[in-house]
Amino acid sequence: MAVRAAATYSIASPYVNPKPNLPHQIKPATITVNSQYPLRGFSGLKAAADVTCESETSFLGRESNAALVRTFAPRTQNYCKNYQHHLNPQASYYKVAILGAAGGIGQPLSLLVKMSPLISDINLYDIANVKGITADLAHCNTPAKVIGFTGTSELADSLKGVDVVVIPAGVPRKPGMTRDDLFNTNASIVKSLIEAVADNCPQAFIHIITNPVNSMVPIAAEVLKQKGVYDPKKLFGVTTLDVVRANTFVAKKKNLKLIDVDVPVVGGHAGITILPLLSKTRPSMSFTDEEVQELTQRIQDAGTEVVEAKVGEGSATLSMAYAAARFVESSLRALDGDADVYECAYVESNLTELPFFASRIKLGRKGVEAFIPSELQGLTEFEAKALEALKPELKASIDKGVAFVHKQPVAA
Repeated sequence: MAVRAAATYSIASPYVNPKPNLPHQIKPATITVNSQYPLRGFSGLKAAADVTCESETSFLGRESNAALVRTFAPRTQNYCKNYQHHLNPQASYYKVAILGAAGGIGQPLSLLVKMSPLISDINLYDIANVKGITADLAHCNTPAKVIGFTGTSELADSLKGVDVVVIPAGVPRKPGMTRDDLFNTNASIVKSLIEAVADNCPQAFIHIITNPVNSMVPIAAEVLKQKGVYDPKKLFGVTTLDVVRANTFVAKKKNLKLIDVDVPVVGGHAGITILPLLSKTRPSMSFTDEEVQELTQRIQDAGTEVVEAKVGEGSATLSMAYAAARFVESSLRALDGDADVYECAYVESNLTELPFFASRIKLGRKGVEAFIPSELQGLTEFEAKALEALKPELKASIDKGVAFVHKQPVAA
């Protein structure tokens, strides 16, 4: 349930590279708003002026920077009459719940989400005590109110009136483990959490982070179906980290600015099911066969790279939190009426014969608004073969998730 809020502000970011000899200079992000209505943003500062936005980077990357331009300037210049968010005392702010907030992903994710100017309330839930995390996060001077909920007896309350539910709960990978090794424990966790979501906020966008995502999303779908509240447009497996990694590795390989690179990643979210479509990279560029092999392999194995580097001390928690925060922000922008929100995600899809498939989608107020079928057309020979090769493994993961729910009764 969106709540209403108001303020007036301008932001001039202090994060400017102070060393002129460094090769990459970061321009300051400057956002000023001219409005009779008050508005607050990330900094909590207030002011009034004409809308401008100039920046090369923001904490969520190129897409977030573009979002700043779209969120502020166009709303005062082009379609302020229809979307008066931030510039209207009746503007919509949203409520987000993070289930598994005490974990390695949940904590940094909560911090990043707290920075969003689109959020009024953040509910932190975990079976572990989240009081300390809640108190710590509540000291950050951003508008979102933070409330902690501990234990299964408080799960239902943590979901009341929520617009977006993010689920990073579960056990993390350890060295030598595959995502499928996590299945039995995490499947039960996701099933019980989705049952609570179905009972308390069935209209919410649901973001699944818990691995193996290839199986967890089908589990969530089956539970929601049995509860009679399944909306395939609002259930997402968060594969944004694969895109973030692909963009990072390609930019480094080609010596490009990160802000300029966008690589769609399709398929699933494990091993060979992760397929970066390098031929569809924007801006258009060429890759040698060796580069395609090297980049594809590294993107597919990036999670294992982090697990091994941490030597048993965890998995990719920080980069996953960053990617998840980006997807949350995109969902909130879509809910708020932004007509230009695109992300890759693992969703129910008709692009292939598989019931679930990760691809670039357009997000809208009701969830998935459109697919981009052209991205699966005109593939290179390497990509076409890799796409066919991933399908049996992805299908097996989907079937495994569906079978799990059918063997386990769903709580009434």
